[in-house]
Amino acid sequence: MSQNSDSQKLLLQTLHGKKSEETPIWLMRQAGRYLPEYRELRAKKGGFLKLCYDPESAAEVTVQPIRRFGFDGAILFSDILIVPHAMGQDLWFEAGEGPRLSPRMVETALSSLTAAPEHFEAIYATVRKVASLLDDKTTFMGFAGSPWTIATYMVHGQGSKDQAVARRYAYQDEIAFGELIKAIIANTIEYLLGQIEAGVEAVQLFDSWSGSLSPAQFEKWVIAPNAAIISGIKAVHPDFPIIGFPKGAGAKLIAYAQETGADAIGLDETVDPVWANKNLPKDLPVQGNLDPLALIAGGEALEKSVQHILQTFRERPHVFNLGHGILPDTPIEHVEKLLTLVRQ
Repeated sequence: MSQNSDSQKLLLQTLHGKKSEETPIWLMRQAGRYLPEYRELRAKKGGFLKLCYDPESAAEVTVQPIRRFGFDGAILFSDILIVPHAMGQDLWFEAGEGPRLSPRMVETALSSLTAAPEHFEAIYATVRKVASLLDDKTTFMGFAGSPWTIATYMVHGQGSKDQAVARRYAYQDEIAFGELIKAIIANTIEYLLGQIEAGVEAVQLFDSWSGSLSPAQFEKWVIAPNAAIISGIKAVHPDFPIIGFPKGAGAKLIAYAQETGADAIGLDETVDPVWANKNLPKDLPVQGNLDPLALIAGGEALEKSVQHILQTFRERPHVFNLGHGILPDTPIEHVEKLLTLVRQ
């Protein structure tokens, strides 16, 4: 990719720490259920996981929101649980209930799993396809789940509201849990390096359940593993931009920003932009953090929220995004209005 091509990518330049008069925008889960074209394709393929592992279809889903809205970034259509699937757990989705993983690591030794690297290969094929479809202004982002969040699913075999099974396991058998975290770190580095080689230009680490940990556990199971992944990527690609998104971290965002080496920090909707702007390192790019429900509400609530975020971060590199994923019942016209507000 030419340097001139990179210079046209507003989002990529912002992640590299360059302030612009324009604010780049993309939305977490922008390729998803709020789009009729996505729902149609998913129904045709017969399920979410089949969609993820079909490179042609997954590439189409990735570019659907770019085609419709012209976001500054395209986020790979996939799932954070590809990593445990490739590590050897069975993965399926129960209708209306979410993902299931087997065997549960609270009951099974890590050594009992048989790796299935073909699952990574399917994702790399999607990346190569998307990279061939995007224009010179759209930044292509890959992603992975962070080790703590992935471990919560691997240990319990499914999601939960408080991650109590994984938290208890981490206290009761710190050695075994630590070995699981190390294995996830190694597989995630491999997975993200594979995405980079296939064509992504930035990656995001999603720690969706980091908010359930105490400060000491957060340091051990969120900061240290994310720092290890970032270090592993930087050893091969020193200038490659990495966004860290520890949802629910609150005041622990300061330590996360200082200790992980992330190039940009994603803020969830519970973080006060004024607090973040004051307490995070001065020139560190930030991403966020519109409440997804404000986007659904639209009108004055949306306009005021957008203006407050833009005004607060006007002096630092800022990527506009939601505080978490876009919700399925989000009106498309509200997304169009959001783009107008950010770009006007």
